[in-house]
Amino acid sequence: MIGSLNHIAIAVPDLDEAMAKYSGPLGAKVGQPQNLVEHGVTVVFIDLPNTKIELISPFGENSPILSFMKKNPNGGIHHICYEVDCINSAISKLTEGGAMILGDGKPKIGAHGNPVIFLHPKDFNGTLIELEEVRA
Repeated sequence: MIGSLNHIAIAVPDLDEAMAKYSGPLGAKVGQPQNLVEHGVTVVFIDLPNTKIELISPFGENSPILSFMKKNPNGGIHHICYEVDCINSAISKLTEGGAMILGDGKPKIGAHGNPVIFLHPKDFNGTLIELEEVRA
């Protein structure tokens, strides 16, 4: 069901500082910050030849990553994102198999303008997984 690795998300306490580290010493191509109000985060994508890195920081006082940042004040890997052909088929298959979809269980539009869902880490060896519908 899952396809390519779309991105690895790293939560950071200071987005500007993290962007400078990636664009400076690492020499990466760093995009522009985007506020994703519905998701409660500000994101920046770093394009790599084989995938992307997503730097994320809290946006707003109800950001869902605030608890992660309290436990990990220096930041850290937050989630990994895999591509799927059809998000609704993925939801059906996953819920039939007993996996827990976070939130209301319905897809939201992610940073790339595509439907996304998040899967509870307890169902996937402690890893928060995002699935993004990407059609070829």
